[in-house]
Amino acid sequence: MYKLYCRSFQRFMKVSTFFLPWREPQLVEGENSLARLPLLIKREGIGTVLIVTDKGIAATGILDSFLDGLKAEGMSYFLYDKTVPNPTIENIEEALQLYKTNSCQGVVAFGGGSPIDCAKGVGARLARPNKTIPQMKGILKVNKKMPPLFAVPTTAGTGSEATLACVVSNSETHEKYALMDTALIPHFAVLDPLLTLKLPKHITSTTGMDALTHAVEAYIGISNTKQTKQWSIDAVKLIFENLYEAYSNGENIVARTNMQRAAYLAGMAFTRAYVGNVHAIAHTLSGFYNVPHGLANAVILPHVLDYYGKSVHEPLAELADATSVSGLSDSTEEKATKFIQAIKDLNEKMEIPMKVDCIVDSDIPLMAKRAIQEANPLYPVPTIFLKEDMEKLIRMIGA
Repeated sequence: MYKLYCRSFQRFMKVSTFFLPWREPQLVEGENSLARLPLLIKREGIGTVLIVTDKGIAATGILDSFLDGLKAEGMSYFLYDKTVPNPTIENIEEALQLYKTNSCQGVVAFGGGSPIDCAKGVGARLARPNKTIPQMKGILKVNKKMPPLFAVPTTAGTGSEATLACVVSNSETHEKYALMDTALIPHFAVLDPLLTLKLPKHITSTTGMDALTHAVEAYIGISNTKQTKQWSIDAVKLIFENLYEAYSNGENIVARTNMQRAAYLAGMAFTRAYVGNVHAIAHTLSGFYNVPHGLANAVILPHVLDYYGKSVHEPLAELADATSVSGLSDSTEEKATKFIQAIKDLNEKMEIPMKVDCIVDSDIPLMAKRAIQEANPLYPVPTIFLKEDMEKLIRMIGA
């Protein structure tokens, strides 16, 4: 009965998505495309903007040319650089106060998924000033117009520049959850590969595997469409063809460009087709132990795909064909197995561990409970997991 309820809910949500006010971000792409952003912001009638980033980004100097461009266009800006990995409610409230105090008119998210999510949280609070972030947890709780949001990703992973999701951490309860609303889709996205050239290897690898997880989970779920499947296939192919090159030769601008495109396409796919049990476990792992989201997904993905068994053989075989990791004479099961092995091999080549060593045994029941609460009934997964499944998998990924 429980699984029937979940499937009924998922079917309802799939039908409902056709009636939602979707929008795609206006893309600004290519080398040096960041230089075009100040004028674009000015043309939106914005005189003062809040920039949400983190201290790591601020320290690199890659913001400097953008800040100079804003000054040259006669615009004021205020910088919030305290965003932490897995951004917290406190981050959002601090940035919101800076926005209000200085009468800003728009938000620029500059960085990886964390600053973009933090900026989305600010937008949600501005759209719904009488609601707290926890009150907007879940689906379609914003549903009001936000100020213009300009997303400038500096990693190729989260795809947050394309999605309706804003993932937030509660530092008191160690809970990590999402706000999901089409209002949270950024209005503009700048894909400038030059911003990713200096990424450390471990961030290149884990954010790239994050994008792969988005594409795979969107593809194997039961709420995909012809369009989301194509976005997923294109993203998976780009990742298999370019991620290791971007990792091993970070100055390869073609590989960097292709990885940015892959992350964006994967974001487009999962914002409509959803993610799945990998993310449900990854979010609780990040919430409890602050494991970076991309690393958590990279470790968990092959374990969950193995655990699904026959229910994912056909879609994984299709992805195996698309990425040429299997032979023409292979059976569907053999193709699926080879695709999962290719993920494991890619992880190994990029020195991503098979397991994590931070999980405390006594935490596992609560972690499993939270993973189930996130996954069910929303995520249209190939196989609906129960609490005991989550507990088994969490133990499996622990060293």
